Amino acid sequence: MKAVIALGANIGDPKEQMAIAIALLRESLDVIAISTVITTAPVGGPAQPDYLNAVCIAESDLPAADLLALLHGIEKSLGRVREEQWGPRTIDLDLIQYGTILSSADELTLPHPRAHERRFVLEPWCEIEPDAILLTHGRISELLSQLP
Repeated sequence: MKAVIALGANIGDPKEQMAIAIALLRESLDVIAISTVITTAPVGGPAQPDYLNAVCIAESDLPAADLLALLHGIEKSLGRVREEQWGPRTIDLDLIQYGTILSSADELTLPHPRAHERRFVLEPWCEIEPDAILLTHGRISELLSQLP
């Protein structure tokens, strides 16, 4: 099943942490494509450094909850601490979409509930999959064109 995973980092050595996270994803999943890494301003939260962001498309047979656990394990191995919502982080791996799964469970909402309003997700995703559709919201290229 196709997984769309957003990566972000803005403290420590973000470039190195992104590279390690991608290497760990490659060890666990069949990585199909990785976007260019872009620099973006933080959205919400406290004052903090700019982020490096990218999107990875991978194939996996894992159940959604297990894939999420894998992503959280990679975050933990790279020093991610969940202290403050939208706060700075060594690495952030968000499961944006997984096949055609729709979920509104507390532990996993699919597709990601704010992906359609986040340029730092849509722009790199559109780079590697311009015809992609975000379930429940439509073509990512159209969603991207509607952002300020």
